[in-house]
This record gives sequence, C-alpha cells and structure tokens, in this order.
Amino acid sequence: METTFLPSPGRQLLLSGRSPNANKSLSRGSLIFFFSATLVYRVLYSTVAARWRWWTCVSAKLRPCREKRKWCDISARMRLFLVPVLVLFLAGGGGAQKLPTRDEGLFQSQVRDKALFHHSSVVPDGAEISGYLFRDTLKRYYFVVEEDNTPLSVTVTPCDAPLEWKLTLQELPEESSGEASGQSEPLEEQKQQVTVEEGQELFSYKGNDVESYVSSSAPAGLYQLELLSTEKDSAVRVYASTTPASDQPYPELPYDPRLDVTALGRTTVTLAWKPSPTGARLGQPLQYCVVVGQEHNFKSLCAVEARTGAEEAFMSGPEPGRDFSPFDFGHFGFASERNDLGRDHRAGPRAPPPAPVRATRADIRKVCIGNKSTFTVADLKPDTQYYFDVFALNAASNLSSAYVGTFARTKEEPKQKTLELKDGKVADVFIKRKGSKFLRFAPVSSHQKVTLYLHSCLDAVQVQVRRDGKLVLSQNAEGVRQFQLRGKPKAKYLIRLRGSRKGASVLKVLASTRPNKQPFPSLPEDTRIKAFDKLRSCSSVTVAWLGTQDRHKFCVYRREVAAGYGEEQRRREQNQCAGPEARKKSEKVLCKYFHSPNLQRAVTTETIRGLQPGRAYLLDVYAVGHGGHAVKYQSKVVKTRRFC
Repeated sequence: METTFLPSPGRQLLLSGRSPNANKSLSRGSLIFFFSATLVYRVLYSTVAARWRWWTCVSAKLRPCREKRKWCDISARMRLFLVPVLVLFLAGGGGAQKLPTRDEGLFQSQVRDKALFHHSSVVPDGAEISGYLFRDTLKRYYFVVEEDNTPLSVTVTPCDAPLEWKLTLQELPEESSGEASGQSEPLEEQKQQVTVEEGQELFSYKGNDVESYVSSSAPAGLYQLELLSTEKDSAVRVYASTTPASDQPYPELPYDPRLDVTALGRTTVTLAWKPSPTGARLGQPLQYCVVVGQEHNFKSLCAVEARTGAEEAFMSGPEPGRDFSPFDFGHFGFASERNDLGRDHRAGPRAPPPAPVRATRADIRKVCIGNKSTFTVADLKPDTQYYFDVFALNAASNLSSAYVGTFARTKEEPKQKTLELKDGKVADVFIKRKGSKFLRFAPVSSHQKVTLYLHSCLDAVQVQVRRDGKLVLSQNAEGVRQFQLRGKPKAKYLIRLRGSRKGASVLKVLASTRPNKQPFPSLPEDTRIKAFDKLRSCSSVTVAWLGTQDRHKFCVYRREVAAGYGEEQRRREQNQCAGPEARKKSEKVLCKYFHSPNLQRAVTTETIRGLQPGRAYLLDVYAVGHGGHAVKYQSKVVKTRRFC
C-alpha cells in the first residue's frame, strides 16, 4: 500500500507549519553553533597533534621507529576519539531547541499552494494532475474542503487500464492537541489520524471510463481518493475543484455527442459531429482532435497519448517504496544524475534507471483540425475496419471531452475482370496509371515449363506470377522480357501486372508451353542507333545498330521533324509496340535481313540518302519476329549538313 501525504521527506518541516521567523532564527542559531564547534575541534586537534608530533620526534632519537605508519595510526586514533565527542556535543546543543507548534492557518495555505504540491498526493484546487499507479498497489490522494455547503467536483481519467477508485470523507485532525501541549505532532501521527480511521464513503467506481463525482453542497473536511490498478501499471489523471461552475475546464458536449459517418469510400471516410456549446457560449479557445485506429475506440485523449507514447510521463516507473530515484527527480524538475542521494546502502548498488517504454502505435493517427466540425480522413486501406474518435480540447486548460466514437469499414477495391490467356496467343493489355490487371493462364496439356513473354511498350511495369497460389516470380519488366517458369501438371498461373506511376501502360503478353515458337524477335542488350558524324553530308547520314545470332527482318523508317525537336518530345512519342503498319509508306527507307553467329560482329550499317540539307530527321529501326510482331529500337534524331 502506497500512501504519500507529502511529496518528499524533505518537506516535513514545511508541513509542520512553522512561521518564517522561527525558521530563520533556528537556521541562524544552528549555523553559529556549528561554526563554533568546528573551530573548537580544529584548535583541539591542532594542539594535540603538534604535541604528539614533538614527542614522537624526541622518541625517534632515543628509539628508532620500526613502523613507518606509526604516526598515521596514532593520528587516526585521535580522530576516532575526537569525532564522537564532537558529535555528542552537537547533539546535546541541538536538542536544547524545540520546534514551534504548527500554525493551522499557515498549514492550510500551504496545502492550497499549487506550486508546493504539484506532483504530490495533495490535489490542487482547479488543476489536473498526472499520476502513476503500480499494479495492485493502492495510492491515495487528498483534497481539502474548508467550508460546508461548498460545490465539489472530482474527475478521474484512466489512461492505460481499468481502475478501481473510491472517494471518502475524513474528519480534519484536531488542532488543539498540538497547541495545548506546546509540542508539535510527529508527521507519522498526523498521517495515522487520516489513514487509520475509516471515513464516510461518498462514491466508488470500477472501469476505464472517465467518471466524475459532483456535489452541489459538500461538507467541510479532508477528502481521500483511493486508486487501484489490478491489471497492470497505469497512468491516471485526477482533477478536483470547489468552483466547477465557473471553471468549466472540460468542454461541454452537445445534446447528441455521437460521431456520424457521412461519406465512405475505398480510401477515405468523412466524419461529422455537432459542435460543442462551450466555444460559442463561453468564448473559450476550442479545437477538435480526430483519432483513427484499427483496434478499438478510446475513452479519453489521455488513453491515446498513453498508447502512442507521446508523453514522457508514461514511462516505466520506479519501484514502489523507493524515494529520490531518478524517476522522482525527473518529475520534481531535477536532472537525473547518478549520485548517492537516497541510496539504500544496505540493499547494495542501485539498479540503473529504467529506460522509457513506449507502446506500439498500432497504426494510430491523431490530428487536431481547429474548430471545424467535419473532417475527411484520407490514405486509408480498402476493405479495412477503422475506429474513429473526436475529442473537444480546451486550449486554455488543456483538458478534453470525448465524443461517442464510431467505426466504419472502407469499401472494397472493385473486382477486376481476369483476362484468360490462350497458349501461344498474344494479348494486348492496357493498364491505367497506378492500376493493375490480372491475367490467368491454365494450360490444357501437361507441361514441364511455361515461357512468359512480356513486351512493355512504354514505361516499366511490375510483374507477379503465382502458380496455384504460390508466388514464383516478382520483377520489374521493361522492353521485351522472357521468363521461364517451372511447370506442374494441371497447374494454374495468375499473372498480376501493375502499371507505372508516371502514366498509363501498354503491353503485349504471351504465354506458351512450347518455347521453340517465339513470336517476338530477340533483341540485343543495347537497342540504341548510332549515327556517324564524320559520314554526314547535305543529303545523307550513316547509322549502325546491333543485331543477334537469330536471323530477323529489320525495317528502317524516317520522318522529318522540326529543328527544336527534343529528347522529351521523342520520349513521349516512344511506343515500342507500334509496328511498321502504323507508319506511312512514304516514311519507309528499306527492309533487310541480318544476323551474325559471332555477337562481337553482329553490327550492321546503313546509309540513308535523299535527304534535304540542314534538316532534322527522326530515324526508327524495327526488328520483326517470326510471328510478325515487331519491336522498335530507340529512336534517333539526325541532322544533315547545311553547307557541303
């Protein structure tokens, strides 16, 4: 059981209620007495030590010293003799002074001082404090009501786990006992007067909701709040006020605090709610915070911050019963240092301070949107259930109220039609920007392997192939690509093609169990066209390109372009799937067959004649396969000489 009536043992003198003059006189007398005793100690020690040093020197002439450490031993003995005498002397002098009796008025004013009792077990009036509960460890907070028929409001906000809490009314300690005897009551006896006697139970609750106790005419007394967390270590917030009507720190919710879903899409959800009357009626600065999660709704903004680890207060706390740990000093505003303050030397060396523990975010998103009462949540996943919460936040008090949360499931992606591929047949596929297409290939006959041909006409695409649900291929493909897949009897293949982010994609796809019949021409790794500058003339240019070991038909086309025709325009017009059939007959230069058994010599050249001086031309070379499918090399812009 953890009951801490004061923030630290160092403040016991403060709660004794001494007047400032008494403290000053006591401190001044103690300092004078201490310095006087220190001076006497130094004089006695110097005189005795000097006499003893002279006697040892005389003795050294008569009898040599056998041990060099003799003077150190004697000096240490003298120290051990003088120090206890000095301690007893100080204790006797200090005991002659009596502590003054407690001033009840000063005591009550100190209790109400928020600066003194922040982070302590005394709850300030009109302020919310944060606390930390250890599992199965009872913690108490106290709140003083001075006059009868006083309005009272106590609110407890669980952050991490369900809590059990109880509010009781205790009788204030009798103030006559200390004044009649002229002696102050020890601190432990004062605490026993509060904790031992059972008070009147006013309210109790168990759960994880934000719950409040409200009384319009509370009697005077000491109110005790007992908190217990049975599931795990948990953070908690406590608020108490004797002026709840004027403070109104928590924003008021409308008569219908429900959260509505007004629009639902695949990746977006639009929310709407009725505004809080606090901002309009009281003119307080108010904003709304929207929280989106995938597990459950939240009862408070404190629970959201505890889950996402946004606050430093929600870290692994100190061990129960240990004072002045780095955790405590961090909360009292001191730097966490490795020192010996408060160390229990009997328990051995102190363990290092615990590292902060942050909960997993679990895809929780929080955004504050000002005073708007509608919001559209974007970038959601299709066919996924989300939980939505809205909190009205008072910017002045930093306290919030929760609307009734809701949940919704985003719409599914539209089911795409699957294109059936036939063995050995080319299929034309068009994919929208960032879109996808599914193709299905189910060979009728038994097969040992499947050859998949892809001809990406524009930008690169992503290819994924699953055989009977198992992923067997995932690559990016650009230009003409060929993939060999191991076959299985009665296997079915699902091909997914994902388009480019830049724009639409056009492909030609072919799947075959007979790899000998290749419809697309084989291409070299380098499909550029090279122009020879020294061989240019006013009416002709000479170009070259690479071939392969397979014999293919190559067709050359030309087209006059403007002088400012650039690389970007050429790239926009680049469509490798557009064959010679899409060109004008007047643009055709020639067609020829070429191959070379030696790849090092698989180079062919061609001189294009009949050009105009000082003009620019776009040259295209098409390689035509056995099935009639053509693949275009990279286009080349050439210019003839102006003067010859």
